[in-house]
Amino acid sequence: MACNNSACQSGCYKYNDEDESQCQNQYVASNGKPPPVICVKCKVSEAVAGGSGGGDDGRFCGECFRGSLFGKFRFAVTSEGMISATDKVLVAFSGGAASRVALQFVHDMQYKAQKNFDASRDKLLPVFGVGVAFVDESSFRTDSVDQITDAIEQIKAIVSDLSLPEKALHVVPIEGIYSSNINDGRERLKKLLEAVSDDTGKEDLLLHMRMLALQKAAKENGYSKLVTGSCTSRIACHVISETVKGRGYSLPADIQYVDARWNVPVLLPLRDCLAQDLSALCHRDGLKTVDIVKTPSFGINALVSSFVSLLQEENPSRESTIMRTAGKLSPFDFNKLPEDDEPSSRLATNRRQRKFHLKPDESTLPESFCSLCNSPLNKSDVQSSCGSADGDPSHKIADDCCSCCRFQILPHDLPALEHFYSLLPDPIVSQVDVESTSSHKLLRSQIQDFLLSD
Repeated sequence: MACNNSACQSGCYKYNDEDESQCQNQYVASNGKPPPVICVKCKVSEAVAGGSGGGDDGRFCGECFRGSLFGKFRFAVTSEGMISATDKVLVAFSGGAASRVALQFVHDMQYKAQKNFDASRDKLLPVFGVGVAFVDESSFRTDSVDQITDAIEQIKAIVSDLSLPEKALHVVPIEGIYSSNINDGRERLKKLLEAVSDDTGKEDLLLHMRMLALQKAAKENGYSKLVTGSCTSRIACHVISETVKGRGYSLPADIQYVDARWNVPVLLPLRDCLAQDLSALCHRDGLKTVDIVKTPSFGINALVSSFVSLLQEENPSRESTIMRTAGKLSPFDFNKLPEDDEPSSRLATNRRQRKFHLKPDESTLPESFCSLCNSPLNKSDVQSSCGSADGDPSHKIADDCCSCCRFQILPHDLPALEHFYSLLPDPIVSQVDVESTSSHKLLRSQIQDFLLSD
């Protein structure tokens, strides 16, 4: 009986793996090169070169490789009911490979929906809208102004090169989160970042500022969903770094497919894709990316990123293992889209209940959030804030923050804290008032059974 090895062209007859290796050695000897690696899916085409072991770029042929990544994206979108026909979706585009693939896949879905709409007779099902947002940080990165300006021009070209339907590009200045004059906002943002001495705290505060800028742009332009390019590799680093910082309680909030604690829900459809696979797809399909040199980082986030990269080199499945392990944590109640009458919404709810063993009628207490990073607060943080709050607004923000933000971001002496509070943008200041009230409501709900009736 023949060995049935697709790489064997010697016509030999072998029966086991040892003999098959001998067969392959004969092939190498006769052809002078190793046998081609065949795609594990179609079993016909040769697998693309360049696989590093942890991703799919060395196991599939070009078509199957793209189909595999798009399949993960489409499964996330459909299983969680992320995008409906009436939505208007804003894609956060940083210029990197992950956000570039997210933009391309969202465009592919929209393009297909448009073709179906054009082919239908009744024209009843509309096509969801798509926009692109880039956060301009040149206001405080004065050494990179020319580079960011060039990057914006490249991004405009990338968006304009996409086929119809047309997509609007929003260049969002990060200082726009201040409702006052744009120049005044630029100066206040610089002083705010200078007031944070800890490198990790400064990075985390800046990350939250980016999200606030994206949320502001999405809300002002009528978008209903915000898509980010967060992938397995980035989430694996986030899991380790947040654990090191002491944010284990809020960790499940950041790693789910859906994060609806924001006014505009945030979607992570590339959660199951590795960064190396996304980069390989950009290279294979000729998807243009934009390189923006990042400022050197010396905090916890950079150390963890280097550590996870080292783990990935030693074992190519490390990032996926970290992601899958953290994914078993029970999500918060806001890690789902608001329920409606759409069948996809009901299916997503049922799937979520089965996966995390949730009861359909299970009631949960309202969450209280950190005023600076918007992460959920645990009971000890809420109780300590309720017990120490006074009438001073600058004291409130210290009381309504998570322990990590208190340690890494907030100044410790009172005059510096008051100055820091005066530099905060309006969205955070208003959040302080909201959380101060919600913290008291949460504490009251917890002790309601022990209160005497009026």
